[in-house]
Amino acid sequence: MKKITLSVLTALVLTTTVVVNPIQAAHATKMEVVTIPKPTSTWSDEEGILLNRLEVIKAMDKSKLSIAEKRDLKKELRTIKKNLKVGNGGIYLSVGAIIIIILLLILIL
Repeated sequence: MKKITLSVLTALVLTTTVVVNPIQAAHATKMEVVTIPKPTSTWSDEEGILLNRLEVIKAMDKSKLSIAEKRDLKKELRTIKKNLKVGNGGIYLSVGAIIIIILLLILIL
């Protein structure tokens, strides 16, 4: 008797998860759109050129491109975004690095 109830409960749980997941996927939220600000007077000429190239790539009809051309565009987008991030000139520290710095300061002082 216990084996039957256990198997019925298992089947019930599996069917509910199979039914619930597609319903949740149908009501998924919209994808987040990443926007890059327009070039301002504080941006250099190179950054303005990169942003203009990003706009041109966004406006392209990518459905007619071959796989190799799409791959090249993706590589170009990655390098442009990496160059724009590097251009900010900020210093980024991870949480682990900050903790190590604080511990060193405590030990020194």
